[in-house]
Amino acid sequence: MTGVLVVAIAMAWLSAPLLSQGLGRRLGGANGPTPLESTPEKLAPRLANGTVDLEGVWTGGGHAGIEDLLEPGEFDSIMLPWAKELFAERTPGEDPYNYCMPGGPYRLSGGFAWRFLTTNNASHIFQVQEGNAHTYRQIFMDGRSHPEDPSPTWYGHSTGLWDGDTLVIDTMGLNTRFWLDRGGTPHTEQLHMVERWTRTDYTTMIREVTFEDPGAFTRPFTVSTTAMLGVPGSEIMEYICIENNQYGLPGGLDNPARIPGTATEN
Repeated sequence: MTGVLVVAIAMAWLSAPLLSQGLGRRLGGANGPTPLESTPEKLAPRLANGTVDLEGVWTGGGHAGIEDLLEPGEFDSIMLPWAKELFAERTPGEDPYNYCMPGGPYRLSGGFAWRFLTTNNASHIFQVQEGNAHTYRQIFMDGRSHPEDPSPTWYGHSTGLWDGDTLVIDTMGLNTRFWLDRGGTPHTEQLHMVERWTRTDYTTMIREVTFEDPGAFTRPFTVSTTAMLGVPGSEIMEYICIENNQYGLPGGLDNPARIPGTATEN
């Protein structure tokens, strides 16, 4: 009986990161978090200066694979031969995100929550999410240009500006260590992304992303996704996932949490 209990606890421990969006309780909110029902008649809120307020805990906006968002046959037509071949070879088990690596700027995984945060002087906007290692992006809103030769990073160098009620984010300087989406779409360091975020009503945010990468694609293309506002009280939960994490059974511990009342408690 003791052995069965230990195995059950260990399996629950290993499953926790994969089931985080299905936890029975979230901090101050519901599972997911649960999105509010669409309210197209309720306008998006505005800040004192008249700018649309993007605040709130959101889900969606970057979970679907790029292939699924394009017209039938379009995905094949925009990929260069080497990229098409690599895409066909990739399997979910090879996804760097599943090894606790950052997901890159397009990807907003599954039911995990995220939000935009604006500094008091509006010089920066940060996008934070529940993703691996408390992921965040830094968007410069102070009018600066991209570096001439940026060092490639996971989230690149992002500059932003307002085009009416739409936040436009321009990103370059990305490395190739992440998959562009969960489907495994390849890219090169030439990747250039332009995002247009528009809060169309109180509960809905539309994101249009244009990808340009002459090293991987035959032409620029655009996809559109939707994010939904979470119910009141939704919060971003702590999510811990560290590269090469060997804690638990992979490290030879059958009860890494040393849960009181179990056979391996110390």
